Amino acid sequence: MEKEETLNLIKAAQGGDKSASEQLLTLNSPLIKSVIRRYKNKGVEYDDLYQLGCVGFIKAVKNFSTEYEVRFSTYAVPMIAGEVKRFLRDDGPVKVSRGTKSAAIKIARFVDEYKRDHGESPTVDKIAKQFDLEPQEAVFIMDSCKYPVSIYDSNDDNSKSLIDKLQTSENEDEKLDKMMLKKIINELSPRDKKIILLRYFADKTQSEVARVLSVSQVQISRLESKILGRIRSEYCEQ
Repeated sequence: MEKEETLNLIKAAQGGDKSASEQLLTLNSPLIKSVIRRYKNKGVEYDDLYQLGCVGFIKAVKNFSTEYEVRFSTYAVPMIAGEVKRFLRDDGPVKVSRGTKSAAIKIARFVDEYKRDHGESPTVDKIAKQFDLEPQEAVFIMDSCKYPVSIYDSNDDNSKSLIDKLQTSENEDEKLDKMMLKKIINELSPRDKKIILLRYFADKTQSEVARVLSVSQVQISRLESKILGRIRSEYCEQ
């Protein structure tokens, strides 16, 4: 479908035109199916997954704006995936216990404090040792909230870091995660977005970022912790 035609249908759907919404759903059915395919075999019937994907898609139609300066499909994918993930986390057969959520919060706090004190994030092995866990248990707890330890750090077994995974085009799951992360970063304030881009994409130190923004390194450290916490929270909700 041509971009202009898509935007016209979205505008009509946002104005209450049900036929436009139905047409958008029909034409974008392959997109919805490509997203929900990653959630098969998780205890939810395929038809139910598709309905959840449709709900996320309709939310994307309702909230989309040309001011985002992205293709609608780029905006819709994380909305579709987020709807399915919320169901699996909150209502589906795979539930995260309160104990696991509590442990994930404690680990997140430890990571933030460790990074503030040492200037880098701890490896999975260090986190596991701190909480008397097996590395696999630590990974499970962090993954229950999709919490990335660091976009640059990896475990000691030479596994890929998160940033390496985000940069590859070979894995569909990683593509979707990258799109969701990009969406969250783009929604940050100009200052916060600049801090994250300089720190994690331009590989600048906190001192270097502080000089760019004409503030102290201590201020950058505090701001960075708050921004990462906000990103982590948004990532968990998607």
